[in-house]
Amino acid sequence: MIKAIFFDNDGILVDTEKLYMQSNKIILKDFGIDLTTEMYIENYLKRSKGTWHILRQFGMKEDEVIKLREKRNNIYNELLKHNSIGIDGVEETLDHLYGKYKLVIVTSSRRDHFETIHSSTGLLKYFDFVITSTECPVTKPDPLPYLTALDQSGFKKDECVIVEDSERGLKSAIAAGINCYVIPTELTKDSDFTGADKILESFSELSNYL
Repeated sequence: MIKAIFFDNDGILVDTEKLYMQSNKIILKDFGIDLTTEMYIENYLKRSKGTWHILRQFGMKEDEVIKLREKRNNIYNELLKHNSIGIDGVEETLDHLYGKYKLVIVTSSRRDHFETIHSSTGLLKYFDFVITSTECPVTKPDPLPYLTALDQSGFKKDECVIVEDSERGLKSAIAAGINCYVIPTELTKDSDFTGADKILESFSELSNYL
C-alpha cells in the first residue's frame, strides 16, 4: 500500500523549466552560444550538466563562473516573478491526495529559487516536507535525494512512489529502488523512460493509480 508520494517540482508541480532554459540561454548568448531546445534537453534534463559545464570547456575560470551564476540566478528569479507557472489539475489533485498520503517535494532546485517559485502558488500547504539541492549535497540522477526523502518519511521503499518528468529524475528513482510514475512534458516527451512503472498523460491521472 502506498503511504508516501515524492514529487519532483519543476515540470511536475510548476511549469518553470522553460523559464530556466531562457535564463541560461541569455547567459550563453553573450558568449556566442545558442542554447537550443535540443541542447537543453540533452545537457540539463538527461545528463544533469548545464551552463557551467559548457563554459568551462571554453576555459572559463571559477571566479568568472561564480559571477555568471549569480547573474543567471537573478534573471531566473525575475522571470519567475513575472510569468505564469501553474499546471492544470495540480492543485485539485493535491487537494484530493492531502491527508491520505504523506506528500513530499524532492527537487534539484536551489532553496532560494524554490521559495521564489512557491511564493505565490499556494501549493506548499499540502506538503509534509521539502528537500532541495540546498539540503542535499548531490542532485539527481544520484539516488541520494530520494533516499534522503525515504529516510525522513519513515516508510519503506515499497510504501512510496516517485512522480517525475525527466530522464535524470527517473534514473534517480530507479537507483534509489523506489517505484516511479512519469508525466512527460513538452520538453521531455521524447525522452527514454525505460524502467518507469507507469507513464501518465497528465497530473490529474495520478489519483487513478494509487
